[in-house]
Amino acid sequence: MAASDHEQERQRLARLYAGMADGELEKLAGEAGALTEAARDMLKAELSKRGSTTVLSDSAAAKDAQSPKLVTLRRYVGLQSMQEALLDKSILDSAGIECFLFDENMIRLDWFLSNALGGIKLRVRQEDAETAAALLEESQQDATDAEKGNE
Repeated sequence: MAASDHEQERQRLARLYAGMADGELEKLAGEAGALTEAARDMLKAELSKRGSTTVLSDSAAAKDAQSPKLVTLRRYVGLQSMQEALLDKSILDSAGIECFLFDENMIRLDWFLSNALGGIKLRVRQEDAETAAALLEESQQDATDAEKGNE
């Protein structure tokens, strides 16, 4: 951004914040972690001009509060790992459990990286881990029973 563009943006933000009510500014200060540096600077200036003691939220704390704690439920290593990972993910998705596959794209690009990366990792929210593990165990048991029935 050129210096003149930067200054124009600062002036635009100053006008915007000057037109806001105190409550709106306080709410915005609580979400300051999502603002650009220029927006935070101008918000601080407007709050100071009004004599407010409101403190802008820490961006790291705001990000931590929004990020759920994920746990690795399973790892998939080997030639069939991609299919197994996608199948297990679909089981959890169907049950309404949010889950994520980590390192999936890297291993899709070069499956030789699977061992080096520790395989594809299926991760779920910490509070969903027990339910997800039980569902996957039940699914695996059903598949084993079906194989025995075909013999």
